[in-house]
Parts: sequence; structure tokens; C-alpha cells
Amino acid sequence: MKTITVSLARVPGERSYPIHIGEGVLSRPGLMLEYLPQKRVVIVSNTTVAPLYLEKLGSALESHGVAPVPIILPDGEEYKNWQTLNLIFDALLTHRCERSTPIIALGGGVVGDLAGFAAATYLRGVPFIQVPTTLLAQVDSSVGGKTGINHPLGKNMIGAFYQPRVVLADTEALDTLPERQLRAGIAEIIKYGLIRDPIFLEWIESNMPALLARDAGILMQAIQRSCMNKAEVVEADERESGVRALLNLGHTFGHAIENGMGYGVWLHGEAVAAGTVLAAELSRRMGMITQADVERIVNLYRQAGLPVAAPNLGTAKYLRLMGLDKKVEGGKLRFVLLECIGGAVVRSDVPADILAETLMECTAYA
Repeated sequence: MKTITVSLARVPGERSYPIHIGEGVLSRPGLMLEYLPQKRVVIVSNTTVAPLYLEKLGSALESHGVAPVPIILPDGEEYKNWQTLNLIFDALLTHRCERSTPIIALGGGVVGDLAGFAAATYLRGVPFIQVPTTLLAQVDSSVGGKTGINHPLGKNMIGAFYQPRVVLADTEALDTLPERQLRAGIAEIIKYGLIRDPIFLEWIESNMPALLARDAGILMQAIQRSCMNKAEVVEADERESGVRALLNLGHTFGHAIENGMGYGVWLHGEAVAAGTVLAAELSRRMGMITQADVERIVNLYRQAGLPVAAPNLGTAKYLRLMGLDKKVEGGKLRFVLLECIGGAVVRSDVPADILAETLMECTAYA
């Protein structure tokens, strides 16, 4: 097991939390006992993950005298909304959960976002623990405290920054992960290399076959390095007022794809991959990176089996959907672009004609 600490305060230990990464950590409740203020916990999961891991986690907690209260949600991005969030609130109130009753998120990014938002808002805040079971959640969404839901007009537009007390990333959970979900998680791993860690990107290129083959040691290294990158960025900018925005490489386009195609049609990682290719093309057309750089990025996503062509939603629809992006400032679209491989920057001076040209020429199909 490897442990990475996210430090969010100048006083050592204050508001810091560990990320435990390793095989079998799901069966080691001792790693979370100190973060449980009472002997009852709520476990939020979904209809896919609960049959696989809820009993294992629940039994491990019961062996230490902790009583689990399960809340099972429908599975899918299309359920990341107010209606599903209210299912959590209904259960919390029915079971008379208190301000000291912890909520554990057992699942992927959707479960983590919903459970985290519920934890942030129920009784104005209850303890929250992340137990991510997908690669994407283990390398990205479970770390950093972003929680929230989607709205028909925009993705992740309603939510809160609310940090977990501890994160347990069990690599054994990836054994049951569908191939498509595994590849979607690799999209976020690639992101860290592109925005700030070129040595890691070279490692990913060399080890892509092993990642796809689920080599336990290689996956462990990828998760650990990704979490280290995420932790460093979050420590520097918890609430995304500066450098944390760089983690959104490909996301402005990607969120528009997810919304425009209908939530759940494209997985988040798939949309981020195609969106990153668009961001790379836009960077090239602005004279920031070379054609060879773009081809390198495209080839890497192709190796991962991810889409490299965004759907042709139409320029007007893309612009309308991107106008709801959280990085919009003063009415201006702000894009995360690449100055080089391993170096990203936020730009708000993208010429309208170059953006329109990129959208018209670099999207593939309806």
C-alpha cells in the first residue's frame, strides 16, 4: 500500500487527509476507523457496484462494531441530478442520521459527486469518506473535494467544494471494471502528463499495453503518480481560482460533448479524450504547439482505445454549451491550452474565427 497526503492548511495536519492506494484496502476498515465519529455509517453506492463490494465493506466495518446503512442509487451519469440526490436525503432523514454520521461513497465518480454533495449539505456538513471503485475516480474525482450534480443546461454547475476525511483506492476493484470504463480512466491519467508531467507522459506511452492489460504493478504506479499530481495542484489552489483550472484540459469541449449528446451516452473520459484533441488542435492553430505534438496526443489516445474525433454538434451548439462552462469569466470563454507537451495555460484571448474553424474542421459526425 502507498499513502499520499493532501495538505490543505498551513498548519501541518490541519485539514490534511490521506489517500491510501493498494490491493485489498477495501477490506481494511482500520484505515478509516479514526475518521468515524460514531458507530453508524451511511454507505452510498449504486446498482452496479453494490452487488460487488457493499457486503465486503459492510462486513469489514461490522467486524469493528460499526453498523452500515446502505443507500443504493441507479447507475449512470444520467442520474447525477436533483432527483437522485433527494433519494440520499430521503434515506438520511428516514434513518435520522446525525451531524456526526459519516457518509461513505462506494463507487465511481457519479456516486462520489452525489454522496459528497449530500455530505456537504445535509445538516450543513457531515463527515465524508471516498472509496472509489473506478480508475477515473481513483486517479481524479475522489481527490480534491469537488462534489455536485448536473443540470440539463450544464454539467457540474451545481455543487460544493467539500473535502473527504480519507480516500481508500483499492486496486483490486479494477478487476471487475468494464473495459470501456478502464479506458475512460486512462484518459484522465494522460491528462496529468500533458498539463504538467512530461516524464510521466513518456512512461504512459511506454506502458500503455500494460495499463490496458491491467498489470497490477503498472496500474498502482499510474494511480500513485496521478494522485501525487492531483494533490500538488489541489494543495496550491483548493477552490480553482488559479492553477487548478489547468486540470480541466479538454473538459470545456468534453462537457459540451457530454451534455450535447445526452448525459451517459459518452463516458466522461471519452469526452475528455476527444475534447483534449480539440484543445490540442486549437493550441496548434494559435501557434502554441506543433503538428507533431498534436499527432503524438492523437496517437496516445488511439493506443488507449479512446475517441479522438468529437461529434459534430454544430458550432453554434458547441458555443452555447461551452458558454455555461465554470471557467467563463466576464462573459468570455476561457480555454485550457497547451504551450508544450507538459505545459498548460488558461487563455481567454482565443480568436472567434480560429475557434469556429477548429470546431468546423475537427469534429467528425453527428
